[in-house]
Amino acid sequence: MTKKYLDQAYNLHTQDATNALYDQWAASYDAEVSDNGYATPGRCAEALFDCLPEPQTPVLDYGCGTGLSGLALKLAGFNLIDGFDPSSEMLDGARGKNIYRNLSLLDLSAKTPIKKGSYQAIAAIGVIGIGAAPVDTLDLLLNALNPGGLLTFSYNDHALTDPKFEARLDAWISRGAARVRFKEYGPHLPQQNIKSNVYVVEIK
Repeated sequence: MTKKYLDQAYNLHTQDATNALYDQWAASYDAEVSDNGYATPGRCAEALFDCLPEPQTPVLDYGCGTGLSGLALKLAGFNLIDGFDPSSEMLDGARGKNIYRNLSLLDLSAKTPIKKGSYQAIAAIGVIGIGAAPVDTLDLLLNALNPGGLLTFSYNDHALTDPKFEARLDAWISRGAARVRFKEYGPHLPQQNIKSNVYVVEIK
């Protein structure tokens, strides 16, 4: 019987614990989340392509994992997709899908792992939240974009219960540094009765 990891993913409190779990989960990740109806990648990818219907625009899939998010971006219409992830095991899964132009191991100790302006669009699908990337990841990604650049990301129900996550986005909006192009609450993992907000945010 394949070991299940999904329930553990929301009870991680350190980056080391998160990295260890995702390395262990890599081989069975696709099957487990697919069995639970993982809907957020498709929702994010379609929202981003609706805002930027340019297939040749390079997109960075930040926290790409095994590549389910990259596959969603490809199906939505994007052709040039690069992936970053801190788990080498997860990257092996992404590599096997043959949808990425480049795949790179993400150094979480780097303050600026993304060269500013190197992408017009960044996706962080299912990345920021409790048991995953911390709230300041939103700042890192938005700061990597030039004016007009777009970020699509999601906050699942676990993140939405903690006001600091939406507050961090609200801080960008309220000071006029960014605007929300798209926001929708909908299915995330339907079999777990978990939903998510999907966003597309534009830098001003």
